[in-house]
Amino acid sequence: MENCYHCGDPCLSDSIKHQDKMFCCNGCKTVYDILHENDLEYYYNLDQNPGISPKAVQGKFDFLTNETILDKLLEFNEQNTQIVSFTIPAIHCSSCIWVLENLNKLNAAIKSTQVNFPEKSIRITYDASVLSLKQVVELLCMLGYEPAISLEDFNKKEKKTDRSLIYKLGVAGFAFGNIMFLSFPEYFEVEEFWLDQYKHLFRGLMLAFSIPVVVYSAQDYFRSAYKSIRSKLLNIDVPIALGILVLFVRSCAEVITQTGTGFFDSLAGLVFFLLLGKFFQQKTYAFLSFERDYKSYFPIAVTRLEPAKHFKNRYLEQQVPVYELQPDDRILIRNGELLPVDGILLKGEGLLDYSFVTGEAEPVAKNAGDTLFAGGRQQGGIIELRVTKAVEQSYLTQLWSNEAFKKEKQTHLNSLTAQISKHFTWGVLSIATLAGLFWLVYNPAMALNVFTAILIVACPCALALSAPFTLGNLLRITGKHKLYLKDAAILEQLADVDHIVFDKTGTLTTASETAIRYEGLALTEDEESLVTSTLRASNHPLSRSLYAILQNHDIQTLDEFEEEVGHGIYGTANQNSVKIGSYEFVGGKNAGWVFKNGKRTAVHISTNAAYKGCYVFYNRFRKSLKEVFTALQQQAKLIILSGDNDAERQNLNALLTQEVEMHFEQKPDDKLNFIKNLQQQGKKVLMIGDGLNDSGALAQSDVGIAISENINVFSPACDGILDASRFKDLPEFIQLAKQGKRIIKWSFVCSLLYNLAGLVLAITGNLKPVYAAILMPLSSISIVVFTTLATYYYGRSLQRR
Repeated sequence: MENCYHCGDPCLSDSIKHQDKMFCCNGCKTVYDILHENDLEYYYNLDQNPGISPKAVQGKFDFLTNETILDKLLEFNEQNTQIVSFTIPAIHCSSCIWVLENLNKLNAAIKSTQVNFPEKSIRITYDASVLSLKQVVELLCMLGYEPAISLEDFNKKEKKTDRSLIYKLGVAGFAFGNIMFLSFPEYFEVEEFWLDQYKHLFRGLMLAFSIPVVVYSAQDYFRSAYKSIRSKLLNIDVPIALGILVLFVRSCAEVITQTGTGFFDSLAGLVFFLLLGKFFQQKTYAFLSFERDYKSYFPIAVTRLEPAKHFKNRYLEQQVPVYELQPDDRILIRNGELLPVDGILLKGEGLLDYSFVTGEAEPVAKNAGDTLFAGGRQQGGIIELRVTKAVEQSYLTQLWSNEAFKKEKQTHLNSLTAQISKHFTWGVLSIATLAGLFWLVYNPAMALNVFTAILIVACPCALALSAPFTLGNLLRITGKHKLYLKDAAILEQLADVDHIVFDKTGTLTTASETAIRYEGLALTEDEESLVTSTLRASNHPLSRSLYAILQNHDIQTLDEFEEEVGHGIYGTANQNSVKIGSYEFVGGKNAGWVFKNGKRTAVHISTNAAYKGCYVFYNRFRKSLKEVFTALQQQAKLIILSGDNDAERQNLNALLTQEVEMHFEQKPDDKLNFIKNLQQQGKKVLMIGDGLNDSGALAQSDVGIAISENINVFSPACDGILDASRFKDLPEFIQLAKQGKRIIKWSFVCSLLYNLAGLVLAITGNLKPVYAAILMPLSSISIVVFTTLATYYYGRSLQRR
């Protein structure tokens, strides 16, 4: 039996041979012809069988004909021109971009396509009088680029980019450069007629340039200082705002009274470097979402059954937005679809995979009359159910009403800079007051100058820069090695964790690898060949995994094949028969020899009506798990929380040489409350999970990191996203955060040394504008250089791995 050249599906009796290639249906043949005629056959060099069979797409996107849904999805819709944007998870290389940007060659109604590779998205402009949105999506699917359309797209809002910091930085930088240029004659005390003649003009220009710096560029520091004082707290912005204000007022007084040139250069430089530090720390990963909830994964529409007007007990299928569902509505859920609402099963046999919600990998069988909860994925045939709760009131969506999702993590209150700022502010004010009182007695004319000079030179510019540049550098280093953190403050929190809590399924185990072991009576070569041939014809995930292991056995042409969705498959060849599937399906109930497999996932086999045994599927733990746990145990206490059963406890204990606290069958609320209890004991908790069922725990924890096999496709609400391929580097990431905190402390020491040198000049009344102009930028630049070199030095440990 050959496979389809386009999609890879088995070519059965209705297969088509065309140009020496086999196709499973006319749809695949048509797509091939279109690609061939437009010189796009290179598409087949991207991957083996990269397309999707049109049969698999048929009917899947009927909801795109609903006008309400179209209005929500379309970005532009005027005069037959429609523009739509989709997320395409399958985009992974430049060849994908090439194919997608050549869609107009496949269909002339597509006017243009723009691919955003980092965000894995495409923007398509097309002629709606010739091509519908449904047809556009079906074309993408047949090329192997199925869009991810979710409930989140129903209320999609335009992203707004805040560029205010860039504008403020630009104003401060422009003013700083011009003021420095105008200040040079004053620095060197050049006695030249024309310079002396226009000295007052130069000083007036410097004052004019400084006004937008104080009023616009520095406004955030004044606001922060005001809020801090109102809250009876002294953060680092209080001495900064005080220093800026004193610099400006004293400089204006000197210029107006013509007693000096002022400190406008130091003022503009101070604000410029401070804003530069903020900008450097403001690293974002716009292509990732750290705030996903159920809307990111729920379908945008569902099939609702409407009673037929003229026929009793007859229903018509209608595609409607999920938000329109109300209690007592009757809906249809097909194989592989996700339940968006809670309901009562009316018809069909439910086989619900709730691993999406609970982490439990074993599907749950449901019969008519049973309650089904939102978030389960149907693994059997078509089922009908009566809605009991609207989508906003379902069990799953209630998880997002927890206070953990509403609170803001107050990381800035515990930061190293915030801890030292209170003592620093009182220290500076005390020194300035004592020095002012001394000069008031010794030489009253110097008292005000000394008081203001201390506030100027002690402005903690370098102190305020050390954390932004250290954490900003580390943010870039971790991002380069595929740990994407939401903001730099998370690194400080990461350095303080003393408890690390792991989810099991999908976090400690990998979804890309499965261990399979046969247990039972030995199969003969003919039986193994028949099993392999039957598995080849099935699209069930377990069948495909098993076929990948057995495909080296001889392949036979089946005389008969039948698949009972949700139960198993049946095949015959050369008067021999095989059944593969559930224990009951293969006739295990009537078998003389009963095989017990406990709670493990298994595929059972019987040949010629005689039960033989089963292939048992085991979670494959990540290869570096033992090394990671050994390294992390030196840094924090390790705990495993799993929604799955405890079947893997023994395997975990055998794999891990150290004792690790384990808790199984934990529901989402249980995980969240477990984290909360640890925090109430004063513990700093890092939670590492992968699924929607971990979202509450990730949000509640001090630091929540989602581990993902594909960072663009799936990541629940979290503080950071770790690419699964870098799981082995987790101890290094935590150690790097701790080293970053040490760098900040050492830079504080360097900053204080500069401040002490400046204080000596200020207290003795010898602080001149030229000294301030040299000392303040020098301290800032040296801190920037020190933190940059130190962070890249410690970051080498990741680069060597």
